[in-house]
Amino acid sequence: MKFHYYSDTDTMYIDLAEKESADSMEVAPGVVLDFDAEGQLVGIDIDHASNLIDLSRLEADGLPLGRIMLTGPGSKLSQAQAG
Repeated sequence: MKFHYYSDTDTMYIDLAEKESADSMEVAPGVVLDFDAEGQLVGIDIDHASNLIDLSRLEADGLPLGRIMLTGPGSKLSQAQAG
């Protein structure tokens, strides 16, 4: 899973699978779900993200993480091993 934030458009895209989107459905104003050709959810697009979510904080609770990678401007840590 990858989180992409585009500051020029204030859009957050959550990439859930490395598959191409074949269909999309807006489920709330500015929130679009992307589906692959088999109907599986592959991504979530959030417009005006800074108005809907706290972009200064990211938490993962109870996920079986093997690796965490932080990239981009302001990243203080390039890679951390989850414990």
